[in-house]
Parts: sequence; structure tokens; C-alpha cells
Amino acid sequence: VKPHAPKILTETIPSDLIGAFIGPGGKNIQELQKNSNTTIVINEVDNKGVVEILGTDPDGIEMVLAKIRSLIFKPEVGSVYEVKVIKMLDFGAVVEYTEAPGNEVLLHVSELAWERTDKVTDVVNLGDILDVKYLGIDPKTRKDKVSRKALLPKPEGYKERPPRDDNRKGGRDNRGRDNRGRDNRNRDRDNRNDTKESNE
Repeated sequence: VKPHAPKILTETIPSDLIGAFIGPGGKNIQELQKNSNTTIVINEVDNKGVVEILGTDPDGIEMVLAKIRSLIFKPEVGSVYEVKVIKMLDFGAVVEYTEAPGNEVLLHVSELAWERTDKVTDVVNLGDILDVKYLGIDPKTRKDKVSRKALLPKPEGYKERPPRDDNRKGGRDNRGRDNRGRDNRNRDRDNRNDTKESNE
């Protein structure tokens, strides 16, 4: 087959992702066809989206396939993925799955290394390629959680730092306020009794 001979490839996507693939008013699919120089037809068959890609440019067809892979990508808990650092933050780095461009996740500073990391740039920098382990959904943030340090050997003698108890101080303050409130109520009651006795 000649490199630029017309080709038709077929891929399937979950039916609930058809709308996201097409986009509002067909915006996404039209833009993808324009950028890839392909013709894309999508139909729902047996609760699946059947995507037909017609094109002559292998790079254009690959662009569409990459978009589909990115759309249907779902990391599995415990699996290791290659990621690229695309944005630096004070509290971590935003990384993108290399096999599914467009899928981003925060690599928190606490998951960079076993040693305390004061600056994210001490460990990773913009454009770095590295492996991370997918840990699932963080119960606190309800967002995907990945870790670099989970793939590193734990240092000998390493001790987990106890989590900060942010409620301890607040608890003492609240108890103090409650006591003050009771004291004030007692004083008010005493004052009312004094007034009552003087009136009698």
C-alpha cells in the first residue's frame, strides 16, 4: 500500500463518551478533522460508539487515534505510567500521561521522594519524563493521586512523620470559649439573683 493511499480505520469508544468526542455543536470532531486532514464518521452501535477514520496521511490518522486513546484512557490502581512534567507549582508538579496526552494529574510534593522536599525543582523540572504509580482516588481531595516515591526504595530507618493535627489547637480554643460562655451565664444568673433579692 502506498504511504498516501486512502485508509479506513475503525475504533470503538464507550457510548457515554460520544458526546465528548463530538463536542458541542460538533466543534471537537470538526476541529480534529481539520487538523488531521481526515474524515471522521461516528455511529452508535450496540451501546458503543463506532468511529470510522478515513484519511491518506498516516500522521493525521495517528492524531485521531491518539485523541481517541486520550479520551478513553483510565489509569488502573497500582499500575506504573510514564508522565511528562508540563507545569510547576509550589506544592507539586502537573504531569501528563505520555500515552494519553491531555490527561493531566497533580504529582504532589509529598509524593516526590521519601526525603522531605522543600522545593519541587529539587526533584523534577519542566519537561522531565518520569515514571509514577497510580494510587487511585484520594479520599480527601476526590482527585486522582500518583506517586513517584512509591517506586523508590524506602530509606533505611525511615520513619513516617505523624500528620499534623490541625484540630488540636482549635479544640482547646473551643473548650476555652465554651468555659467562658458558661462563666458568663453563671455571672448573669448570679446578677439576676442579686437584683431579685434587693428588690425583695
